[in-house]
Amino acid sequence: MTLNRSVPANILLPHVFYEDVAAALHWLSNAFGFAEYHRFGLPDGEGLHGAMIRRGEAWVMLKSPGSSATSPSKLGGSSQQLMIFVEELEEHYRAALAAGVHIAEELHVTEYGEQQYVALDLEGHTWIFARHARDVAPEEWGAVTAGRI
Repeated sequence: MTLNRSVPANILLPHVFYEDVAAALHWLSNAFGFAEYHRFGLPDGEGLHGAMIRRGEAWVMLKSPGSSATSPSKLGGSSQQLMIFVEELEEHYRAALAAGVHIAEELHVTEYGEQQYVALDLEGHTWIFARHARDVAPEEWGAVTAGRI
């Protein structure tokens, strides 16, 4: 695979739409600990059109809405959730609380072995921050694996 310094993600790069990319960039950095990689402007030279952020190996592209996409604040709800794995989850959770983040689900361990919490960002996107708490076979909590379907 060819490496590209402009798009360093190799597996998945979600594009998340915000009405105010600059505000989102600032908020996500302060609330969730993302670091800015790069930013770019609108075609007319006015404002911020997009920015790429990362937290560890997780990369996310922030973009202004276009004709085919909008933010949850305009939709009245979110159509996806982004799950980011963080090893220092309890510390991350406390920092999010201290930053005033809206916590939708408190820190807990799921039946499928993930310790996680769910938060909403400034425009209503749902973020799940998690770590593997224990190894659980899918069948133990009721899932059916592809080999059994």
